[in-house]
Amino acid sequence: MPVITCIDDLKRLHRRRTPKMFFDYCESGSWSEQTFRENTTDFDRLRFRQRVAVDMSGRTLRSTMLGEPVTMPVALAPVGSLGMQRADGEILAARAAARFGVPFTLSTMSICSIEDVAEAVPQAPFWFQLYVMQDTGFTDEIIERARAANCSALVLTLDLQILGQRHKDIKNGLSAPPKITPQNAFDFATKWRWSFAMAGTRRRTFRNIVGHAKNVGNLASLHSWTAEQFDPRLDWAKVERIRAKWGGKIILKGILDAEDARLAVKAGADAIVVSNHGGRQLDGALSSIRVLPSIVRAVKGETEIWLDSGIRSGQDILKAVALGADATLVGRSYVYGLGAMGEAGVTRALEILQKEMDVTMALCGRRNLQEVDRDILLVPKDFEGEWAQNA
Repeated sequence: MPVITCIDDLKRLHRRRTPKMFFDYCESGSWSEQTFRENTTDFDRLRFRQRVAVDMSGRTLRSTMLGEPVTMPVALAPVGSLGMQRADGEILAARAAARFGVPFTLSTMSICSIEDVAEAVPQAPFWFQLYVMQDTGFTDEIIERARAANCSALVLTLDLQILGQRHKDIKNGLSAPPKITPQNAFDFATKWRWSFAMAGTRRRTFRNIVGHAKNVGNLASLHSWTAEQFDPRLDWAKVERIRAKWGGKIILKGILDAEDARLAVKAGADAIVVSNHGGRQLDGALSSIRVLPSIVRAVKGETEIWLDSGIRSGQDILKAVALGADATLVGRSYVYGLGAMGEAGVTRALEILQKEMDVTMALCGRRNLQEVDRDILLVPKDFEGEWAQNA
């Protein structure tokens, strides 16, 4: 077993152990992947202020998200096809999150269904992420299924009304379950851990959809349905309808503009996620961390502000908190662990993020997450003001 010291170690192991089409699905953005790259490189432009001769004992990263206590200000983000990174991946990730003390979010486009996860991890209510479909009957039914599974919050994703093009997925012929071609068969044969685990599970397609959506009972009908169903007419009126239908805590994900943040607050968001879908939708958009300060200025104190996209270390999490985020969602960082080592890999990813965050906070002269603010950072003068709308 290699020594795992950072998220990049898990990423390298993930690449070796997971079929190419599924690793590429994780490690890709839309079009030129400019936004995908800048999500991480923009974090690198921020520097910490080291402080010395301060009491660093008794540190804590504990916080809350939507009133729920968390070990650190992190939730596992919804990731589609997670059960293709590792057999029963959603269940494994949910178990790891529950044991670590952070929330897990299940995607509409998951391999394991809402019911699968609820049955396997009954002690920890999870969050459910909703894509709004044109079939309102399906949308309403899946909301009720999430309620029946005791999901404690609904995460409504707003930035996937139209699917961004990811070149790698097209070239790899991505599907779940994967189509067997000579190239794929050779790749699967070299990834024996993945293949052995996948052979031992019955969960190999989108179980939230198959058997629930109208006339979707096999792979061909599933592909036809999903290609047509994301609702391009999703607007704020529909957001408010869904919020009323759900009736519980609601998180609006995909906010990348201060004006949209204000509209999200008006629509009743309990939390918003500053996110560009990991660079997988609008290529050429600003990174989430670049946009965060303007959104903090617009709505801080009116709703919880979380951030995702580009987080690869505990230092990134601390930088987001210092710039005003109340918490974060991590996606690829834990998916690397899942693909590398299953449930143990997700736990290892969380341990790495926690340790990096804790040590960095201490060396910046802080003992409590509530004491972390912009004063621990050195921010370039052009970090926020390089671009101006309608300049």
